[in-house]
Amino acid sequence: MRQKVIISVIILGVIFSSYRIGFSKGTKHDEVYKELDIFAESLAVIEKKYVEETSPQDVIYGALSGMLVSLDSYTQFLTPDEYKELLVETEGQFGGLGIEITIRDGLLTIVSPIEDTPAWKAGLKAGDIIVKIEGELTKGITLHEAVKKLRGEPGTEVTITVLREKDKKLEDVAITRGIIKIKDIKRVRILENSIGYVRIAEFRETTARDLDKALVKLRKEGLIGLIIDVRNNPGGLLDTAIEVASRFLGNDKVVVSTKSRNEKEKVYKSVSTKEKTLGIPLVVLINKGSASGSEIVASALRDNKRAILLGETTFGKGSVQTVIPLSDGSALRLTTSKYYTPEGVSIHEKGIEPDIIVEEGESEKAEDIFEKLETEDEFNYRQDSQIIRALDLIKGLLVLKSS
Repeated sequence: MRQKVIISVIILGVIFSSYRIGFSKGTKHDEVYKELDIFAESLAVIEKKYVEETSPQDVIYGALSGMLVSLDSYTQFLTPDEYKELLVETEGQFGGLGIEITIRDGLLTIVSPIEDTPAWKAGLKAGDIIVKIEGELTKGITLHEAVKKLRGEPGTEVTITVLREKDKKLEDVAITRGIIKIKDIKRVRILENSIGYVRIAEFRETTARDLDKALVKLRKEGLIGLIIDVRNNPGGLLDTAIEVASRFLGNDKVVVSTKSRNEKEKVYKSVSTKEKTLGIPLVVLINKGSASGSEIVASALRDNKRAILLGETTFGKGSVQTVIPLSDGSALRLTTSKYYTPEGVSIHEKGIEPDIIVEEGESEKAEDIFEKLETEDEFNYRQDSQIIRALDLIKGLLVLKSS
């Protein structure tokens, strides 16, 4: 045991010495180094006096997890298994419930349910707080611990207790897990008066190409105005969001900028694309489930005077996470910068206010409508008050344009 303690402290000493190399005396890093001595001392005490023998890796991993969680709700330490799970998520198909989650103010919070998934059909909503999973309180839970508990074999059931944001009531919801297949572009059609509708569910690698096909289809059908629906769109890839916005902007328009701690501001501009849809009125539908990439697209189109935003204030996820692999197969998911709109406004934890506020009516929840009306032929947009208001707005803009 004594040998293990000495080895652990020596290893930590090497790590801390390596950390210190390159920093001059009198800097903030000297203060950090002094605090690391406390960490090494604590580890030695744990190794020597804790009631049970501990694994040095478990203790170090636990310390790293705690350290990163203390920074912000999006920064995480990923064990090798958790890092592998993250890579699976990017493939667009996995077993689970179909919700995007985060830790907000220390609470496990739903960013958005993904359309046509078990979570969506069970009525989970953006802003719901998951208080319990299978009867166990989620206080202090990490994102990846939550993901492990919520995911599972398709066909198995999990019960979660949610606190509704609006009525502050607790509700137990039993959900049967399914295979989550994410389709980015949904419901491409002309609604009426040659006004088109495109729903974008997420921003993944093929989204921009699929959007091109959708726009070609709508133009062949006489498109003169367009509703872009990014409600309950939790985001996705930054490059894809920029490509999507570029479809509706002239070249070299600012889409978004990022600012990090040590680098200069990085400005991302619209790119040249084969398909451009310019000169027609656009309305973008947003709600509190619109986050990250969907907020980038919405703010880019509005700030460039290209679209009007209609609906509800968005979620407010305006930070950039970079995944940094470590030598043992683990990784850091670290917040490295923040997004800023073309007008230089940070949306982080604030969200984007719509130009026209239209709240969902009690009798016309979007998920209820989409669940009942799943096919193109059955999609009855007349039951969706936000789409109806968007249609009326575009009709008015077309009248003004022609006068």
